[in-house]
Amino acid sequence: MQITGLRLAVLAPIAWPSPPEGYGPWEQIAFNIADGMRRRGADVTLFATGNSRFDGKLVSVVPVGINEDPALNGEVFTALHIGELFRRAHQFDLIHNNFDWKPMTYALATDAPPLLTTVHGFSSPQILAAYYACAHRSFFCSISDADRDPGLAYLATTYNGIDPAQFTFREKPGDYLVFLGRFHPEKGTHLAIEIAKRAGVRLKIAAIPQDERYFREMIAPHIDGDRVCYLGEVQRAARNELLGNALALVHMTTRPERFGLSTIEAMACGTPVLGARMGSLPEIVIDGTTGFLCDSVDEAAARVPALASLDRHACRRRVEMEFTIERMIDRYLDVYARALDLHTPPPATQEHVRARAHDWWDRPMAFTDISEKPKSLIFDGP
Repeated sequence: MQITGLRLAVLAPIAWPSPPEGYGPWEQIAFNIADGMRRRGADVTLFATGNSRFDGKLVSVVPVGINEDPALNGEVFTALHIGELFRRAHQFDLIHNNFDWKPMTYALATDAPPLLTTVHGFSSPQILAAYYACAHRSFFCSISDADRDPGLAYLATTYNGIDPAQFTFREKPGDYLVFLGRFHPEKGTHLAIEIAKRAGVRLKIAAIPQDERYFREMIAPHIDGDRVCYLGEVQRAARNELLGNALALVHMTTRPERFGLSTIEAMACGTPVLGARMGSLPEIVIDGTTGFLCDSVDEAAARVPALASLDRHACRRRVEMEFTIERMIDRYLDVYARALDLHTPPPATQEHVRARAHDWWDRPMAFTDISEKPKSLIFDGP
């Protein structure tokens, strides 16, 4: 499509700046989209935090990320952030929403231009009520084929993209496993610990706190500074070094992964992925080539000795072929063209209506009671 002159608004979350220095996958992708479209010639306005770094137009109502300053009221600034975009909605040809469901509810009450929502993940089945209610006001993109709801109509799957140049390729494998992300049962830090112990390999953990009880009861007792080392949150240069010098990234989630940005960051460094065979991982990791996909802790631990034999060049090539920013921008340009041509989302099909009629309250969720054992993986640990 002809992108020069396209007046595009990109709405980023405001938990962290765009791009974030450390954790903040949604903010990172929103920035990558905005910057990629700007470089292609679009007239882009990024709605993000005031300390975001963007070479185009930046609009902000909050000085820093709401997770960076505990004095900031997240609910208040979220409303102001979204409201500011829709106050200016008439200035744009297209709005690209990367901030979940709330912006769609604003679109219900305004005469806004076409709205495209990238579904970065459903935080719970109950959130689907908002998506269903707003489906006639927003087009949708998924970030993996696996992370699609049958009750929604999607224009496309647009895989997340990164800049491989920001990640240093290292040909020689390291001697430790790495876990990167946040402390929550669904992310499987406890499984990474168990795998490393069974395989007799050191584990380095770089994560931000989220579930304090989970960390206190299932993670902290295993941290000894040697075999299991907790590094806290790592930012850009340290993140690059940590991933590149690892034997593998462990990504044994306990619920289907939506995408898993850290997996392509690791592979960009040449580091393979040891991951759960569910969700988006089979779309990202080529089993036996760029990592191993496993159905249990036992299987994952047994695969560890073979990780060093994988071709790290193949990991890098996988990212360069499928998961770059430029590849992502190409996909989104096709989606933008369709959205602008249709202008209004098509009505739901009978298949979508039937899917919505299902009792989505009973759909599987990640386990949140850490006294439970993960239902999706075999885990014999405490």
